[in-house]
Amino acid sequence: MSAILPPLRYDLDAMPSPVEDRPGLLMRDSLHYSDAVLIIPPALVECLSCFDGQHTELDLRAMLVQLTGDFQVGELERNLIDTLKQSGFLQDETFAAMKAAREREFAESPVREPAHAGSGYPDNPGELRQQMDEWMVGAPAAEDGLIGIAAPHVSPSGGYQSYRAAYGLLGPQYKDRTFVILGTSHYGAPERFGLTRKPYATPWGNSQTDTALVDELTRLAPAGVATEDYCHSVEHSIEFQVVYLQSIFGPDIRILPILCGSYAQSIYRGGKPEDNEGVARFLGTLGNIAAREGDSLMWLLGIDMAHMGRRYGDEIVAIANEDEMLVVEARDKLRMDSVIAADAQGFWDQVQENHDDLKWCGSSPIYTFLKVMPQVRGTVKRYEQWNIDPQSVVSFAGISFRV
Repeated sequence: MSAILPPLRYDLDAMPSPVEDRPGLLMRDSLHYSDAVLIIPPALVECLSCFDGQHTELDLRAMLVQLTGDFQVGELERNLIDTLKQSGFLQDETFAAMKAAREREFAESPVREPAHAGSGYPDNPGELRQQMDEWMVGAPAAEDGLIGIAAPHVSPSGGYQSYRAAYGLLGPQYKDRTFVILGTSHYGAPERFGLTRKPYATPWGNSQTDTALVDELTRLAPAGVATEDYCHSVEHSIEFQVVYLQSIFGPDIRILPILCGSYAQSIYRGGKPEDNEGVARFLGTLGNIAAREGDSLMWLLGIDMAHMGRRYGDEIVAIANEDEMLVVEARDKLRMDSVIAADAQGFWDQVQENHDDLKWCGSSPIYTFLKVMPQVRGTVKRYEQWNIDPQSVVSFAGISFRV
């Protein structure tokens, strides 16, 4: 009897190959359990459908025969299976061992190492300082009376003008605050908040994590919390905010890093996010902390907005500030109007329309902030659209908040 093929992992990144002389489907591990990067040739992409936990090796062999017109496909079949297996791309014992090893490595590390140094920003301290200075040229003057800002989490090379519009507002008067960073959790479980007690490290040194507040959230809202969440080890939405903060205040900033999982149940099934008991307990606990700590906290939202175009499953070719993206801009601005008015329900009603067809990558941190700090009012300092590739666009903004 032919063996059942293990399923392909659902959490892999897949996109058209950017390598001109190697067309096909590029696949990589978004969670970095595996360092492998594969380019599946066009003729073999269809074969990936056999790795669903239901098809057998015989089914794969038959498909290869049909695709190649050659009955001698045994070596090709074995090579495809072995390559996916050894790369950790299948849900099998090889991947389970990789996953356990990476999560154990993160758990045992005393710090959260910089995952995006050398790719998202320079890994040399001097070069990083030079780059940050260039990105911040023309920054606005610092403002008094701020309670928070929202900045992108897109790569700084693409979003530096909106980062600058937000972070330029932070002057030395805010240095001693605890920076509560609400970042989008791209990989974490929905309706969960990822916490870590580890200090975030960058090429400039280690930040300090407010472990007392981490412990308070964990103790009082356990159903909504994933403690020492492995997602912190690979997530960029908080790391980029830490780099910007350290560029202004030095490495020894104090932070409370919170990864906000998607409120998917509410988006797709209706109701409010806090209808989930774990979410409700977490929002209530964080709200109590906000009321008690007051001006000793500074809130930072690491958020992007719409994701449109071929990269994100749309039929359109998205070009920033043109055609369909002008409609997206108008809809983005309607949502931002609700955000700056602290209209949490109005904002969420818009997110739920068409199950968030704008694909805002930041709706859960925003809603969390508005529920925890309902008295804030905001000002949009800059709005942008950026072609992350020739066919796809991400939008984002720099926003300030006051009470």
